[in-house]
Amino acid sequence: MRDTIDGASFQRMVVHAAASINSRKQEINELNVFPVPDGDTGTNMSLTISTAAAEMKKKAASTVGEAAAMNASALLRGARGNSGVILSLLFRGFSKAVKDKETIDGRDLAVALDWGVAAAYKAVMKPAEGTILTVSRLAAAQAAATARENNSAEAVLQAAIDEGHVALDNTINQNPVLKKAGVVDAGGKGFLVILQGMLDELRGEPMPEGSDESAPAAPKDRADFESFSTEEIKFGYCTEFICSRDNKKKDPEALRGFLNALGDSLVLVEDDDIIKVHVHTNNPGKVLEEALTYGALQTVKIENMRNQHSEILEEAAQAPAQEEHKVAAPEKPYGFVAVCAGEGVAAVFRDLGADGIISGGQTMNPSTEDIMREIDKTPAEVVFVLPNNKNIIMAAEQCIRLVEGKQVVVLPSKTVPQGISALLAFDPDSSVEENTEAMADALKRVSTSEITYAARDSDFDGFAIKQGDYLALAEHQLFGTDQDIYTLLRRLAEAQPQQDAEFITVFYGEDVQEDDAQKALAIFQEACPKAEITLLAGGQPVYYYMISAE
Repeated sequence: MRDTIDGASFQRMVVHAAASINSRKQEINELNVFPVPDGDTGTNMSLTISTAAAEMKKKAASTVGEAAAMNASALLRGARGNSGVILSLLFRGFSKAVKDKETIDGRDLAVALDWGVAAAYKAVMKPAEGTILTVSRLAAAQAAATARENNSAEAVLQAAIDEGHVALDNTINQNPVLKKAGVVDAGGKGFLVILQGMLDELRGEPMPEGSDESAPAAPKDRADFESFSTEEIKFGYCTEFICSRDNKKKDPEALRGFLNALGDSLVLVEDDDIIKVHVHTNNPGKVLEEALTYGALQTVKIENMRNQHSEILEEAAQAPAQEEHKVAAPEKPYGFVAVCAGEGVAAVFRDLGADGIISGGQTMNPSTEDIMREIDKTPAEVVFVLPNNKNIIMAAEQCIRLVEGKQVVVLPSKTVPQGISALLAFDPDSSVEENTEAMADALKRVSTSEITYAARDSDFDGFAIKQGDYLALAEHQLFGTDQDIYTLLRRLAEAQPQQDAEFITVFYGEDVQEDDAQKALAIFQEACPKAEITLLAGGQPVYYYMISAE
């Protein structure tokens, strides 16, 4: 049994933990309560600790204090989503507790876990029971109790994990939302997977199957298209189409089998009226010919991925070398950084004066470092940050103390419409405090509704949800579900926030055709005759429609 942990061991434990959660991230994602396709707790925690694992491989630490400090710094900068930020805070407190230690024993480990819990609780304004905070607190308490009788680091960590699992199982009873959904807390589960990975390394257990000796690589700013040749693309045509289900006798599952034999990257979603397909293939003609046996083609898009890849390589070869990032000197009093997804939405923020746009949101939460980089590029004395997503606010707030030479103000915008409303309330002649108050007030005047689809079957709050169903959300709460998107749009249009609104903006997403968006507009015009209604091509992924009512 391992009694102590040194710097090199701690570094290997972090790498093993990152590989462990990477191998189980989808399992953790699926614990998210809503079955929407942006359940990303596992992904966020995996990406967060993978940043630290990558740092561990760059430099050998001479002491556990040095290794823990390297880990905490990387976690903070790489933190994504609330779960990633809380994970970074748990290890930040851990790092402070062991900063002067060459090695740590069981008692030191217990103290470090307790300091981590204190740091995480201090940062959360309203800690709730039945979360990662609960699991980490009870695990740390058991670690302390065990350390009083057994000073082995391995024994203390095992005891913490065992108690953590008891606490995790109880989260379903502590959190009403989890109880309705019948699941345990995703963040707490992720934390225990990480601790177990650390313990497995301490015991000499092998890395999870499917991982190499390292953790998953830290995410890149862009895909590395130069790392493979055009000839290596196995299936050359990205083929997307929507066809009617005119032939009801034909089972879409047969089409799925046919397409799997012709290519890869297949996504097939169907309802009573249509079949929507995305597939990579070398025979788009055969794909479409088979689709026609199910019904008429409504939309078709075919792109030659080999040509696209060649063009990207050519552009990369001609592009100048990337300059080292520098902090922009202030040239004006105020600047803005906004997080959003979709070219149309980004264009609105730019038109309203946003200096920097960070691509992200529902399916990919940017890291603290991503946000900090954009703040540094903004040539202003005061930079207002609009996260536009409740799961990005904490990551943005970490920038307040990390950014040097500028004042950072994070406005707690939870949706894109809130962020747009805040920008409209900005007055360049007012003080920082006056603008902060006015923009915060503007957030409260906006109601946001969205329509997406169910990523999996689920029973939630009285709704029997099937994979592929359309889901309507109102202020992030489940509003309704249906197999007909126009039925949901009409119900949203008839809901109180839209009926009371003076201004309604409907942003349609990248998967919505303009003709279909016009039908949605007509529904709102009929149901909300007193409101001024605007239709915009938002281009946002995942969410077919995003509706702002003010």
